[in-house]
Amino acid sequence: MTHYSNPVLDADWPDPDAVRVGDDYWLIASSFNRAPGLPVLHSRDLVSWEHVANALPALPPAGHYALPRHGSGVWAPSLRHHDGLFWIVYPDPDHGIFVLTAADPRGPWSEPWCLLPGKGLIDPCPLWGDDGRAYLVHGWAKSRAGVKNRLTVVEVDPGLRRPVGPARTVIDGDELAGFRTLEGPKLYQRDGWYWIFAPAGGVSTGWQTAFRSRSVWGPYEHRVVLAQGDTPVNGPHQGAWVDTPDGDDWFLHFQDRDAFGRVVHLQPMTWDDGGWPVLGDGGSPVLTHPTPVEGAEPGEPVRSDDFAVPGLAHRWHWQANPADGWAVADGGGTLRLPAQPSPRGNLRDQGAVLCQQLPGQPSTWETRVDLTGDAPGTRAGVVVLGREYAWAGLVRTPVGVEMTVRRGGTYGDEETVAQEPVPAGATGVVVRAAVDAEGLVTWAWRADTAGADAGWHEPAPPWRAVVGHWIGAEVGLFASAPVGADLRPDDGGTFGPVRVTVAGKEA
Repeated sequence: MTHYSNPVLDADWPDPDAVRVGDDYWLIASSFNRAPGLPVLHSRDLVSWEHVANALPALPPAGHYALPRHGSGVWAPSLRHHDGLFWIVYPDPDHGIFVLTAADPRGPWSEPWCLLPGKGLIDPCPLWGDDGRAYLVHGWAKSRAGVKNRLTVVEVDPGLRRPVGPARTVIDGDELAGFRTLEGPKLYQRDGWYWIFAPAGGVSTGWQTAFRSRSVWGPYEHRVVLAQGDTPVNGPHQGAWVDTPDGDDWFLHFQDRDAFGRVVHLQPMTWDDGGWPVLGDGGSPVLTHPTPVEGAEPGEPVRSDDFAVPGLAHRWHWQANPADGWAVADGGGTLRLPAQPSPRGNLRDQGAVLCQQLPGQPSTWETRVDLTGDAPGTRAGVVVLGREYAWAGLVRTPVGVEMTVRRGGTYGDEETVAQEPVPAGATGVVVRAAVDAEGLVTWAWRADTAGADAGWHEPAPPWRAVVGHWIGAEVGLFASAPVGADLRPDDGGTFGPVRVTVAGKEA
């Protein structure tokens, strides 16, 4: 009997939702300010996943998200299959609740439309009921709406174009002993009951609750169905109930791991004699369990990239809606990033930083970096980006090109931690970021001189990766220059293949 270990997706896939259609499972996650957004993952066994698409090429409104809006954008989305279409309903807490559809989850996806405008409406989930009517449940963000800890249901038309009735609060967490930050609802029907699965108690410290009622409008009774207990899985949070073709039930949820983000766990799910769901091992998360499909081999999405295919792979995303010319990926084995003006020189301000999630296991990222351009201050390198960041790469100085390690924060100027000359005759440098199990990043570099590999230099002490705004830390590539620099179109950075190992294996 084959087993899997949790998390099944050990990287930042926040607020997952999933559906099964036939023998295929599809999963989406929050993407916040990153573009393209709304990643779509595919599996045939719930333990091996492939990143196959991004449903949202750019966030609306386009002009608003032309700049990095850390913590805004796509919050917890839902994914459903109805009437031959896949439906994604996602909230933007500053603009409203949006919908997009596709016949195939791999795309193309429709342009999103706004179902419910407004601030603070979050975590929506639709249900096409057995009564032939459609409903939407959502939560509230106090930072925008002034209220939270409550769940609201509104009837909508079956095409999810408009509300057709008044919104009603169906569960008020303030009326439930010990409840705080009730959010992330998912709405289902089973055996004559309406079910709302929703977490409460906070992302890092909370629990998962199941609510049920004979009417979508309530009243709802509830039970806590998944909590940390004596396991290391803190705050098992919102997710998705899915079934298998054989009728078994499973639950996907996330765990917040700070700089490593919101990683995804898979829990077995059964039902007790009273018709209530039992998640994990009697309500506690399992760490290992037999796979849903015998013989299934757990696996995570690919991270390495040899840039041998034109265009950017699905695994890459920017920090804002991309502009034409941010990347040149012609399939020749390298990626070129033209230098982008950086008003403050702070990489958190720069949309043109091309990133992936930081894996939850020790990882090593390695790529060759070349820098073109004579303007002092032009730079290119590898960054580990969160609320604070550090990068290693090349910078043009008045006297030449130097290898640099710098650190930056949410505000203010960068701090130079190390700066070393690149040997004369070097045709480029190879930069390596090694991240350990605690999130400590050790930078190293070596010169590529006349085709011979020089020894590795570790120019700076280890630095601890820092969580982002609602997301984990990311690993990225960038090229930038001071505002007003005299740049040519080919000035910037060129990156060789990106090689990533996770827990000692190439990923």
